[in-house]
Amino acid sequence: MTLEEQARQVLNDFENTPSEKIISVLAEIQTHFKSNLTRDYLDGKIQTIKESKTEEERKTLCKNLVPYLDWYLQGV
Repeated sequence: MTLEEQARQVLNDFENTPSEKIISVLAEIQTHFKSNLTRDYLDGKIQTIKESKTEEERKTLCKNLVPYLDWYLQGV
């Protein structure tokens, strides 16, 4: 499955997608950023999500990063 397909799948079924999958897709999208500042910012957000204790908390934090999925799909 391509990164585009994975990003669309996450957006289409966000509530039922495990946070690990969302993080994985975001990490792949992160490599497409040209700005190191943006890459580092997203990396920090991903690390915060990974350190969260519950799936509910991870999903809430992932929801804040949905614009990155949208951004990636707009550029494809």
